Amino acid sequence: QVQLVESGGGLVQPGGSLRLSCAASGSIFNINTMAWYRQAPGKQRELVALIRNDGRTNYADSVKGRFTISRDNAKNTVYLQMNSLKPEDTAVYYCKIMASWIEYWGQGTQVTVSS
Repeated sequence: QVQLVESGGGLVQPGGSLRLSCAASGSIFNINTMAWYRQAPGKQRELVALIRNDGRTNYADSVKGRFTISRDNAKNTVYLQMNSLKPEDTAVYYCKIMASWIEYWGQGTQVTVSS
């Protein structure tokens, strides 16, 4: 059974930084795309960033230049470095991993940006 465990969320002041991690465990093979999504209260879940097998990345316009996605294939882990955080970044952040054409989701981690 595949499990995704997220960590790194929390409360941070505007302008601060957080680093999210998402580690996959279990029988997971042929990992392709890894991504981070977020969902704010009353809003739809949106793609924040993704990273492909070849290292190419995509970012939502709202986080370009502030967030960086990376991966460690040996550890089946994806990271999201978030800098210059804004109150509008407040949301539950979810990781998603595509492996063997199956989507796996993390349980979500709360990020709150507030003074």
